[in-house]
Amino acid sequence: MATDVCPVCGKPLAARAGRTGRGSVYCSAACRQKAYRERRQPEGLTVQGLIDDIGRQAGRLVPQPADALYSTVAELSASVAQLRRVARTARDTTQDSGDSVTPAPVTQLAETDFAALTEQYRREIQVHCYRMTGSYDEAEDLVQETFLRAWRARGGFQGRASARTWLYRIATNACLDLLRRTARRPQRYEPVPGMNHGAGEPPARITWLQPYPDDELPVEEGELPEASAVSRETLELVLLAAIQHLPARQRAAFILRDALGLTAAETAEVLEMSVASVNSALQRARPTLRAHLPRERADWRPVAPTGEQQAVLERYMAAVERLDLDAMAALLADDVVLTMPPNPFWFTGRDALVDFVRVSLDPASPAFLGHWRSLPTRANGQLAVGNYVRRPGTGVYRAQVMDVLRFDTAGPGDRIVEITSFEPHLFPAFGLPLRL
Repeated sequence: MATDVCPVCGKPLAARAGRTGRGSVYCSAACRQKAYRERRQPEGLTVQGLIDDIGRQAGRLVPQPADALYSTVAELSASVAQLRRVARTARDTTQDSGDSVTPAPVTQLAETDFAALTEQYRREIQVHCYRMTGSYDEAEDLVQETFLRAWRARGGFQGRASARTWLYRIATNACLDLLRRTARRPQRYEPVPGMNHGAGEPPARITWLQPYPDDELPVEEGELPEASAVSRETLELVLLAAIQHLPARQRAAFILRDALGLTAAETAEVLEMSVASVNSALQRARPTLRAHLPRERADWRPVAPTGEQQAVLERYMAAVERLDLDAMAALLADDVVLTMPPNPFWFTGRDALVDFVRVSLDPASPAFLGHWRSLPTRANGQLAVGNYVRRPGTGVYRAQVMDVLRFDTAGPGDRIVEITSFEPHLFPAFGLPLRL
């Protein structure tokens, strides 16, 4: 009988001691992540291959049945979007190249092949830049900066097998350069004159924090559920906010080692540090992170939204649309916290939050904002809602605010303990329209 060993490192798997159900396939999270990366290793993506795939997908288009049409159009749209990104990268690198002594057809081939190579890593590089900065907008800019730097340094590229590590090194350095330029640190919220903030301690104020759409996370079809949970856990807003308290090098070491699952040697290679320096940085980073996490989240457990929480979200949206403040208040924990980056408003406790919302939801109030509609979405692996308001005298609902919700995981789990509200310019990134 075959020995139960980890297929990545060859170490024996832990004994199951009479437990039932499916056993562990890998000996550790790091080995699981490494196997996941190897499964996603490129199979030679080329521009011509993308064009051929688009042609085949277009040839399968038929108007009926509707399900088949939708499925084929969705597949075709994804391929066209991928080809568009490849073309944009090739165009940008062409513009960056300036005058070239290489004949145009040869140069163009090199640029398109380079664009195809980098495209397959785009999503995970963007997530990496997002973890480093906490900003969706900056992550998008840093991806473009990474690919331009990679194009300029393509002479040092040692082959396809190391493309991922090579790109991570370039992306990490681009992020570190940005963090050095901005030198920003989380602060504490300060009282706003005339506003009841509640009796709780002011939370951390991270003005650059933005949400990240779940639909843009790099997920492989057939990915193990636990790998998906780990991916989303390390993007949860409460952890992203804690990461922002780390110095830049410690932040990079933690993300590469604990979030991405790279080995200490791979992390040292990306950061151009010794393994001992990486381990030292991690030893300093982990206690700092725990100090800025809620007590019930100190072990960074994966917390996937439950059906009960989905029901709470639906009641939350319905209460907003009915302007039913009492129904909304019933869904909030006593010590709920509301922050609104980058704005200076913050509230701790249900009473203070309700007092703030009351004036805008009460039709009899001079400050009545209007009638609301809501659409559900997902951000950072959490339940979220895009809220639209139709101001008095108008007939259009316009994007107003996105609420990302965190639920009580230490108690029954059916109360909202934190609402992080964001400005609406990122609605399109979540597939949400700017008006209804």
